[in-house]
Amino acid sequence: MDWRGHTIGHGASATVSTATCRWTGDTFAVKSAELSRSKSLRSEQRILSSLNSPHVIGYKGCGVSLENGTAMYNLMIEYAPDGTLVDEIRRRGGRLDETTIGHYTCGILKGLEYLHSRGIVHCDIKGSNILLSQEDVKIADFGCAKAADEASIGGTPMFMAPEVARGEEQSFAADIWALGCTILRCPLGRPRGLMNRPHFTGLRFRARCLGFRRSCPT
Repeated sequence: MDWRGHTIGHGASATVSTATCRWTGDTFAVKSAELSRSKSLRSEQRILSSLNSPHVIGYKGCGVSLENGTAMYNLMIEYAPDGTLVDEIRRRGGRLDETTIGHYTCGILKGLEYLHSRGIVHCDIKGSNILLSQEDVKIADFGCAKAADEASIGGTPMFMAPEVARGEEQSFAADIWALGCTILRCPLGRPRGLMNRPHFTGLRFRARCLGFRRSCPT
């Protein structure tokens, strides 16, 4: 594909790369997955295409391409050149100052207010899903997003609200919990130690929410 640029990220089910419009020269991002495995990406397209907010990543279009004999589903979205909130924390030595945290928190809250007013729960708020553009923030990655009345549950364990980890419900409140977890990492930096790594932390959190006895050392 001659318009596809370099790879800038990998998700659970898709690869993200830059791309350039042949007619305008504008740069955008494209999330791609094999067509036969693109259910999550197509669900994200349906949601993103209905949204329009300065605090939500912009939808640019979608399409299917044939690459090396494989049909690929492509979701085109706004390109955020400054990366993610996680990238910004790393650039600033592992933590952010209070003023910057307040600015980013306000932007994320505005994005969530918009989503919730549209009846949408994001379900996976975390630093790597918050993109930065001209010192503002945009909520991205709607692969887990759903309508508020849907019963499905998804997301990243270490950012899940207790009721979500217990498999009960995932409502607007769960997004606020996840935001709190995200913001707490801004002044503290990246958790250290083996048992504080995301997969261990998530498993321990879920175990406690489900009422399991604490049987693993911390």
